[in-house]
Amino acid sequence: MAKSDYYEILGVSKSADEREIKKAYKRLAMKFHPDRNPGDKEAEAKFKEVKEAYEILTDAQKRAAYDQYGHAAFEQGGMGGGGFGGGGFGGGGADFSDIFGDVFGDIFGGGRRQRAARGADLRYNMELTLEEAVRGVTKEIRIPTLQECEVCHGSGAKSGTQPQTCPTCHGAGQVQMRQGFFTVQQACPTCHGRGSVIKDPCNACHGHGRVEKSKTLSVKIPAGVDTGDRIRLSGEGEAGEQGAPAGDLYVQVSVKKHPIFEREDNNLYCEVPINFAMAALGGEIEVPTLDGRVKLKVPAETQTGKLFRMRGKGVKSVRGGAVGDLLCRVVVETPVNLNEKQKKLLRDLEESFGGPTGENNSPRSKSFFDGVKKFFDDLTR
Repeated sequence: MAKSDYYEILGVSKSADEREIKKAYKRLAMKFHPDRNPGDKEAEAKFKEVKEAYEILTDAQKRAAYDQYGHAAFEQGGMGGGGFGGGGFGGGGADFSDIFGDVFGDIFGGGRRQRAARGADLRYNMELTLEEAVRGVTKEIRIPTLQECEVCHGSGAKSGTQPQTCPTCHGAGQVQMRQGFFTVQQACPTCHGRGSVIKDPCNACHGHGRVEKSKTLSVKIPAGVDTGDRIRLSGEGEAGEQGAPAGDLYVQVSVKKHPIFEREDNNLYCEVPINFAMAALGGEIEVPTLDGRVKLKVPAETQTGKLFRMRGKGVKSVRGGAVGDLLCRVVVETPVNLNEKQKKLLRDLEESFGGPTGENNSPRSKSFFDGVKKFFDDLTR
């Protein structure tokens, strides 16, 4: 059966450059890949056909031979020296995992050549207020980065030209050096493992394929994030070399210290000062929450350090789950700037207690001083 024209298989013209061929191959390879079409023999055959066309048309020497002699160039005895099709589904027995590697390896400089380097990942440190972290916010950020050159589309070659096969390694990306009894394989010193060289560099990027630019991104911060969380923006890092994929951008979150609240997991904590009279007699005070003020009932005889829990007034984590609580820690404040009348009232109150260790009114004080007395008594025995 006569083979189809390679250009027709990929759907490109005979004047198509390597970038157009790679683009067409990637689209068709993904469409007909056996992993996406399990048990479909027709798709399997089409995938093999597409792969064969791509391997011929992206090799400068094989493409020249094909353009001149057609399929005859690769038949038994021709340039192929035994035929091209020895490594397909039937002849060479390549498994699907190998082929899957070829799909992406060939596109980004695979095979024996060194793969074009994926772009570097970037990190952006974003500081948020507690309110922004709890409720979520959208922020605009400006990122300095390397982006794909719009003139050469990342190839590094001058418009209208393409990188040429390296004359030293003939596109392999590696050379063999003989050292005594050993043969050492290393990256080609001419093309540095790429398999190609640029004779006419792009005027815009000077052959690098990337240019320095700044870009503005709108980043949506989900509600409930906390210090240490990070948000990944796929493909927003540095552009890759020679058209390779861009890296990712990671937005690292840190939350500023809040003047009132402290966060621990999904709970919020705050200290609420109350005066001596309120602690002793009880009453009602207003305490802050992230949603406004609420009233808190303080029972009589409240001691400093007592925690009051306000359910559902905390944070809902970005990872889901129940909303946390607000825990208010009461701190009994010692009165200051007392006038003579207030001092006299306090002295009268102290006398009514029976002194600083009044048994009925200050049980913790009495217990403490009783313990101190026993400690010293034990030392003198």
